Amino acid sequence: MKMVDIIHKKRDGKELTREEIYFFVHEYTKGTIPDYQVSALLMAIYFQGMTADETAALTMAMVQSGDVIDLSNIHGHKVDKHSTGGVGDKISLIVAPLVASVGIPVAKMSGRGLGHTGGTIDKLESIAGFQVEMTKEEFIENVNKYKIAIASQTGNLAPADKKLYALRDVTATVDSIPLIASSIMSKKIASGADSIVLDVKTGSGAFMKTLEDSEALAKEMVRIGKKLGKNIVAVISDMNQPLGFEVGNANEVKEAIRVLRGEEIEDLKTLSLELATQMVLLAQSYPDYGTAKKELEKNLKNGKAYETFKQFIQAQHGNTKVIDHIELLPDAKYHIEVKAEEDGYIASIDAEAVGLAAMYLGAGRVTKEDQIDHAVGITLKKKVGYKVIAGETIAILHSNHPNPTESMVKLKEAYHYSNTKPQPRPLIYQIIQ
Repeated sequence: MKMVDIIHKKRDGKELTREEIYFFVHEYTKGTIPDYQVSALLMAIYFQGMTADETAALTMAMVQSGDVIDLSNIHGHKVDKHSTGGVGDKISLIVAPLVASVGIPVAKMSGRGLGHTGGTIDKLESIAGFQVEMTKEEFIENVNKYKIAIASQTGNLAPADKKLYALRDVTATVDSIPLIASSIMSKKIASGADSIVLDVKTGSGAFMKTLEDSEALAKEMVRIGKKLGKNIVAVISDMNQPLGFEVGNANEVKEAIRVLRGEEIEDLKTLSLELATQMVLLAQSYPDYGTAKKELEKNLKNGKAYETFKQFIQAQHGNTKVIDHIELLPDAKYHIEVKAEEDGYIASIDAEAVGLAAMYLGAGRVTKEDQIDHAVGITLKKKVGYKVIAGETIAILHSNHPNPTESMVKLKEAYHYSNTKPQPRPLIYQIIQ
C-alpha cells in the first residue's frame, strides 16, 4: 500500500477503505510517513469530505493508535460528558457530582485548556492539594466508591490525534467536520465510558460560530458513536455570551459551588440539569425524562449534589475547607471595575473577546507550556438584556497586575449597546440523539 495512491484516491473524491485509513494513521504515528504527504491528504479530506464509514474508521484508527482505557471493573453504566469548549463553561463541575448523586458512575478524563477556553482540570487545580494524576486502579476505585472521578488524560491517549491535530493547525485544515468529529470522539471513546453526552457550543465564544456548523458537527459525532456501538446524545447550546457570571479558574469553581449549594444562576442551572438528565437517561436508571429531571432537581435543592462534590474533592486529596469557605480559593491582588460607556441595554457580549481578555490576564494559555494563574479572571456584573447607564460597573477584572490594559481594552470591545432591549436567545437549541 502506497501513501501517494491514498492521496490520489481522496483527491478525486473517492471513498477510502478501512484498511487504507488504518494504514496512513498507524504509519504516520510511527513516523514512517512524512508530514508533507499527510498534509496533502488532510487538504484532500478538507475539500472532498468523508463518508460516515470513513469518519468512523478514522476515529477507531486514532483510538487504537494508543491506550484504550478498560473501565469494565467499574460497576454500573459509566457515563461521561464532553463540551466542545466555551467561555465561563464550568458545567462539568456541576453536572458530574449531580449525576453521581443519583448513583450513576461518572468516569471522566479531562484535558487542560488552550487558548480562551478553560479546561476542567485547570479549574479543579485551583483547589489546593487536588490531584488530577491518578493510576488506573485509583481512578476505578474512586468511581466505584464515590460514583465520580475526574482525572487528566493519559499521555498516550489517541497519540495519532495529537500528531494529526498539530499538523492540521499549521496547514489550515482544522475547520473540517469529519476531522473535528473524529478528533473529539477518538479521545472520548479511548477514555472507556459506556455512554457520552456532548455539549456542542455554538456562537461567538465557541469553536463552531454558526448553528448550521454546530448542528453538522453534533450529527457527525452522534453518527460516529452509533457506528462504533456507543450511546451518544448531543445537546447544542448557546455560547454567544459567557455562561454564568464568572470567567477564570478559581472564580468558576466558586460559581459552580454556589450552584451546587442551590443558588439560582439561571443559565448554569438550566444547562446543567439538561445535560445531567440526558446522562441519566443514557444510563437507563430512570423510566422517563420527567422522572430523571425531578430527581436531579431534588438533589440540587437538598444538598446531596453539593455533598457529593465535597466527597469527590476529598477523595482526590483536595482541601475541602475551600468548598465550605469559597473565599479561601485563590484571589487576585487587584479588582478593577469596567464601566459602561453609554446608556442603554446590553445588546450583545462577544464571548470570545471576554475569553481573550481573561487569557491576557493569565487565566488561559497561548501555548501548552504556559502557566495558568488560577486567581485571575473576570466577573460580569451585567449581561445581555440588562439596562445600564453610562459609568455603571459592567464587569470587574481580577488581575495580579495593577494595569491590565490589554484585557481592559478587549473587555470593553466585547460589550455592545442598543436603545432597545434585545430579544433573548435560546440557551438550548437542539438535542440530537
